[in-house]
Amino acid sequence: MLDDSFLKSPRSRFRAAMVLAIAADAAQIVIFPLFAEGAISPLDDILDLVVMVTLFRLIGWHWEFLPSFIAELLPGLDLVPFWTLAVANVYRKWKRVDDAARQIDVEPLERKLPNP
Repeated sequence: MLDDSFLKSPRSRFRAAMVLAIAADAAQIVIFPLFAEGAISPLDDILDLVVMVTLFRLIGWHWEFLPSFIAELLPGLDLVPFWTLAVANVYRKWKRVDDAARQIDVEPLERKLPNP
């Protein structure tokens, strides 16, 4: 198991989620078709369920995960890296909100010249 201190920051959690998504998609595209039944493999479906639960625990529930999960269960569509796309989209949305929260509205002070 991973050390909890590693997963304290949101950026680390997203990084771990992206590594998991890329690894799962790579396994489904490259490795599973070599020795399993391909898209109708129960091992493939179990991997999708484990990935969805793990992503939920890492970065919380996001609507992008549901269509990705359904698409990964359909034969032929599991060759598209839906998990990677879903995590990248969630990260993009989080980054936009995080950047907006960090913006500080600063108005310049009026400069008053001394009266002669």
